[in-house]
Amino acid sequence: MLFVNLSVFVPWWQLYLLSFSEWAQSSIFIFTNIPNTRMSWNGILLFIPATYILNLMHQCYSKINLTLTRCAISVNYYEITILVNFNPECTNYIRNYMKTQEGMNVKYCFLICTVLILKLCFVSEAQSQTAVDDGLTNGNNYDKASFRLWMTDNVKTIQGVIVMMPGSNSDGRDMVYDTLWQKIAARHGFALLGCYYTDKNHPHMEIEEYADVKNGSGQALLDVLRKLSESTGHPELSEAPLALWGMSAGGEFNYEFVCWKPERVVTFIVNKGGVYYSALAPAAAWEVPGVFITGEKDSPFRNNIIKGIFSINRRFGAKWIFAEEPGTAHEFKKSENFAQFFFDNIIPLRLPANSLNEPRVLQKIVEKGYVGIISSGQILPDSNTRTDITSWFPDRQIAEGWLAFIK
Repeated sequence: MLFVNLSVFVPWWQLYLLSFSEWAQSSIFIFTNIPNTRMSWNGILLFIPATYILNLMHQCYSKINLTLTRCAISVNYYEITILVNFNPECTNYIRNYMKTQEGMNVKYCFLICTVLILKLCFVSEAQSQTAVDDGLTNGNNYDKASFRLWMTDNVKTIQGVIVMMPGSNSDGRDMVYDTLWQKIAARHGFALLGCYYTDKNHPHMEIEEYADVKNGSGQALLDVLRKLSESTGHPELSEAPLALWGMSAGGEFNYEFVCWKPERVVTFIVNKGGVYYSALAPAAAWEVPGVFITGEKDSPFRNNIIKGIFSINRRFGAKWIFAEEPGTAHEFKKSENFAQFFFDNIIPLRLPANSLNEPRVLQKIVEKGYVGIISSGQILPDSNTRTDITSWFPDRQIAEGWLAFIK
């Protein structure tokens, strides 16, 4: 087996070259799945290395009995892998062959082919997405509110927006270039919106006034979505449902937003934030699935505040999850991975698929689901008779993901 692993960061695609029996009677099949590329380009890119592979096989066949079982160039989301499986007795001959001038040419051709493929992929990806900036200044409870919208051009109708809120007074606009979030957004027909809010100067700058969304900062987000709906030619953005992801002050913003406009929110994350303007959320917000995350080593002030807000609302049936991230202070660590897992699973439950060419209607989750006992981690079918503080899950898969995260 010859195995070459080149670590890169590219969109997912795969190419396969398969061959059967002896080369005198063999056939080569090319299967491709490259989004936004033309089949003719794929064939051209494979022509040179395929020629050299055939020549190598011819050389080997003249020396020993050879069967090629598989030759593949495979690229997934994280890496390129070039994999060639030969009959075991061919290995020594191939190694010696690769030291010859012709063998070196094989290596060079694979390298050139890989570079061309990567160039094609990056050009293709650049052509298939759009990023647009917009913003407002001098609001009632903020100094600056700037935004960056990312969306893939493959989606004709935007189904929703994942709002990305960073920590205190931080610029989160570049968060839209995170390829894992892009992948989730594209899968569900969503756009990404990176946010950058700053406070006006006031005596206690550690208290983020812009997190109190009902005083103007929330409306700024909605106003910008309306503006972007016009500038991008996607009128559905103006009323698109929102999935709120954030860290620290971003989580504060998210919680206050779901209290203010629960009808607009698909789901939300509260992640280690410590300042809130609302305690008991409106009943409509209890129906919005959410996650409240603390860090085991974070400030006890933050942790107790989050636990208190979660508990008072969970007592009345809020469909929320509480998770303490082990060994973690005031940082992301694995919380972002859990949020991505949660969004990936909860969005289809809240927005059942019809056609990606039509807006979908936000659905209430009516199933009883499961609960996780926070003190023990035990997962049980939901019943309204328990006195323990529990997390609520719409299905077993999300419950198991929660358990893996807190362990």
